[in-house]
Amino acid sequence: MSRDSRAVAWWNVAVPPLLRRLLPLALIFIVVGLATSFVGPYLALFLADGLHASPLATTAFLAVAPISGVVISWLIGRASDRWPIRRQLLIGAALAGAAGTALTALFQNYWAVLAVTVSLTAIAGALFPQSFAYARQLLQQREPGRAAFGISALRTLFSAAWVGGPPLAAVVLAAHGFGWTYGLAAALYLLGALMIVIWLPRVPQPVVGTAEVETHAGPTVRPITLFLIIASFTAVTTASTLNVQAMSLFVSDDLGGSIRQAGLVLGVCAALEIPLMLALGALATRIPIRRLILIGMACAVLYHAIVVVTTSVWVLVAAQALQATVIATVGALSISYVQDMMPDHPGRATTMVTNTFPVSQILAAPLFGLAQHFGFRLAYGMNLGLAVLGLILLIASGRVKPVEAAPEPAADQFSGAEPAYHP
Repeated sequence: MSRDSRAVAWWNVAVPPLLRRLLPLALIFIVVGLATSFVGPYLALFLADGLHASPLATTAFLAVAPISGVVISWLIGRASDRWPIRRQLLIGAALAGAAGTALTALFQNYWAVLAVTVSLTAIAGALFPQSFAYARQLLQQREPGRAAFGISALRTLFSAAWVGGPPLAAVVLAAHGFGWTYGLAAALYLLGALMIVIWLPRVPQPVVGTAEVETHAGPTVRPITLFLIIASFTAVTTASTLNVQAMSLFVSDDLGGSIRQAGLVLGVCAALEIPLMLALGALATRIPIRRLILIGMACAVLYHAIVVVTTSVWVLVAAQALQATVIATVGALSISYVQDMMPDHPGRATTMVTNTFPVSQILAAPLFGLAQHFGFRLAYGMNLGLAVLGLILLIASGRVKPVEAAPEPAADQFSGAEPAYHP
């Protein structure tokens, strides 16, 4: 037996099948996470210092960018479920990210950068949900019982990339400026595209309108149920977004703490959420995902109730265990939860969940403005209201009567029409 054959044999025996299937995707998630973390946290700074945009122009840019991302990701999600082209879409989104960040590094004009952002950069935004949809297809074929754990593990890697990416980008930015920062992000996107081409095989999927889709044994849900679930996730995600935005000012202005202590609070949360994602992902193989998400929603209510009344930074630090649980459930398990409800539409399901993040940024902006005017403790009062609303909406979604499964039609009755349910 040759050395290469022995290495392959050792790999197949020593490495668990789930890890073998997820490792290429894991590396891609790390690369894409680093690429987005290089530019995302410094976008407002780039607009102000790199393009010398006015406050009004910066505000308009930060509103238009997520809206364009939501729309294009939704359209790509529909296309990915209609035709078996998810691998090609992943490659195209990675290449769009490379082109978008490279052109942003070169352009010095506000309108040119805005045009790139609402086109190429928005297309690149579909890489995140489509990667999860691809992972869902892969796991559903080979490891259906561990799909939730696999999705949570990949989500953890993306979070880990965001822990290390911004500090590394800050070093590059301080030493070489925005051109190098965006250039490195473009190189990472290119590396991600190359990894997809080399390592990710084409995963067959049923095309909407075929007998295979229509007779799928997965659950059927009403549109109102999906609306309530996505609205509940959006409410809690908005609270989490405003929590991060207001934290440093709340610690310094309302609690009399330092910026270093505010960083400690956010760092503790980031450190806790990663192992919690893995642990809760493993629990999802034995406990219903909905129950875990309800626990996460309850933790959100308790966390913001504590923050509203606390006068101590150290109580805030201890409370981060609750907020980390929120992120590990609503931020990670929510993807698997909605995918389970839409088994024939993994792209659309994932996009619906991941779009709650940019939507939450849009909704949090005016709430942050109110907190600036009336005090940052108000931000956490509004967060408490959002968390309670999210919990109520999720509970209400379980009370909606499910759609009764239609009798299985004969094979010659299919005409290529859409399924009966349209989220």
